[in-house]
Amino acid sequence: MAVFVSHSERETFLWAKEYAKGLSPFDVVLLKGEMGAGKTILAKGMIAGMGISDEVTSPTYAYVNEYGGRVFHFDCYRVESEAQALGLGLADYFGRGVCIIEWSENIAGLLPAGAKVVKISGEEGVREIEF
Repeated sequence: MAVFVSHSERETFLWAKEYAKGLSPFDVVLLKGEMGAGKTILAKGMIAGMGISDEVTSPTYAYVNEYGGRVFHFDCYRVESEAQALGLGLADYFGRGVCIIEWSENIAGLLPAGAKVVKISGEEGVREIEF
């Protein structure tokens, strides 16, 4: 794994924007990190890097937000089981576009093989992004 050290939300956003240029149309990206680590900033940068200018918001209550008909941003924090995720149709998005998933550990058994992992950690003001 490689590591990028970010010193601001802006640097994190710009790194993610650049990272997205290497994604394929049906990639699944798992964003790992504690609450408040910067996972949504990563998602915002990735979505911008795919040429989508929509306002990106956390899908905490909607579970998944769609952008440009080809990018799906998941927040599985409130998903209590894989059965619930299946009932919500979350697995139906795999293979339809790029899927960016926060709190993927809550649906681990449903994730396709070969998913990419981006882990963000660190203290306020300095973040390490492993990819």
